[in-house]
Amino acid sequence: MAEIKVPELAESITEGTIAQWLKQPGETVEKGEFIVELETDKVNVEVISEEAGVVQEHLAQEGDTVEVGQVIAIVGASSGESAAPAAAPAPEAKEEAPAASQPGATMEAKEEAPAVEEQASSERTIASPAARKLAREKGIDLAAISPVDPMGRVRVQDVEAHGSKPAANAPAQKAEAPKASAPSSDEESGRIVREKMSRRRQTIAKRLLEVRQNTAMLTTFNEIDMTNVMALRSRKKDKFQQDHDGTRLGFMSFFTKAVTAALKKYPYVNAELDGTDLLLKQFYDVGIAVSTEEGLVVPIVRDTDKKNFAEIEASIADLAKKARDKKLSIADMTGGSFTITNGGVFGSLMSTPILNGTQVGILGMHTIQKRPVAIGDSIEIRPMMYVALSYDHRVIDGSDSVGFLKMVKDLIENPEDLLLES
Repeated sequence: MAEIKVPELAESITEGTIAQWLKQPGETVEKGEFIVELETDKVNVEVISEEAGVVQEHLAQEGDTVEVGQVIAIVGASSGESAAPAAAPAPEAKEEAPAASQPGATMEAKEEAPAVEEQASSERTIASPAARKLAREKGIDLAAISPVDPMGRVRVQDVEAHGSKPAANAPAQKAEAPKASAPSSDEESGRIVREKMSRRRQTIAKRLLEVRQNTAMLTTFNEIDMTNVMALRSRKKDKFQQDHDGTRLGFMSFFTKAVTAALKKYPYVNAELDGTDLLLKQFYDVGIAVSTEEGLVVPIVRDTDKKNFAEIEASIADLAKKARDKKLSIADMTGGSFTITNGGVFGSLMSTPILNGTQVGILGMHTIQKRPVAIGDSIEIRPMMYVALSYDHRVIDGSDSVGFLKMVKDLIENPEDLLLES
């Protein structure tokens, strides 16, 4: 018999959510075959079975929060293995049966039932491992705690604050709890559908809120005449695809190369703030935002200063496919120094992109729209794109932000200059 445990996920990830059981009780599983899919803050992870056999039991259900090292399933050599251990305690049950006729036995059984329900309620509550441990030590029901976190995650300080409240308040809290969770009349009538946020969506919401609260974020705008780069792409795309094993020439490689060149000239846009220190990064790992069904993810294209257009396009295509197939690893998502996001693929004309994590700059691309523009003393219809640079004003001054965006604009409008920057 083998235990399926939640594996080590990453240094900063201590728990996950059961997204989907790939093998059900009674089904055969081979050694090395995937048995369950876990959803973490950053990526989905598929867990394999270390032994061949039959899935005997699931110890956690889909949607449950599980911690690293927790046993979540049992795999046995045959379907009969799980029945044997279950039958073993039968004699004890017979010995204990007469006790049920003793006075007070029924009352004790009834007193135990609420405890089981309380434990199940606590397990459904989203809480950090440290908070769960402290709550167990203090004998506090996690479901009775009112967390400060807007996403409802219970932390250690919430447990401590709850434990310090007068005992007289406890009954009132328990009485109010059902009222807070009771469905509204609109829900009962079907006018409103309540849907639990996925772990990744909760994390996205939390991180975005942290960025807004902890940075001095500003956005500067410019517009780019896409005439020349569109003409170059139109001339070269067929030969490019033929020469590079089907890799397509898109606009992202042009913008990635332009951003990399601008980061070299404006190094503080490639920095990170660590307390009172600035970390000036001597590498160029550009994150490319990819939209998936579960939200936006930002896999990283490494060493963009050392890659040519074909290598960048191939990397982007590979990462985008992995994102859609939920195959991204933690390594694919960490360590970026700057981010590019393209709302233009959805038709966005202009937006203010929000910073990604600890980075201090993000470039927003938008839809290409033909507009009348002044060219010299005449008016022409040109394909134009608004671009936006959001930046952390604590690190980047206005002159650097405007200069950075102006350089990106100049390089895209004169794409042959990108060859000189490579």
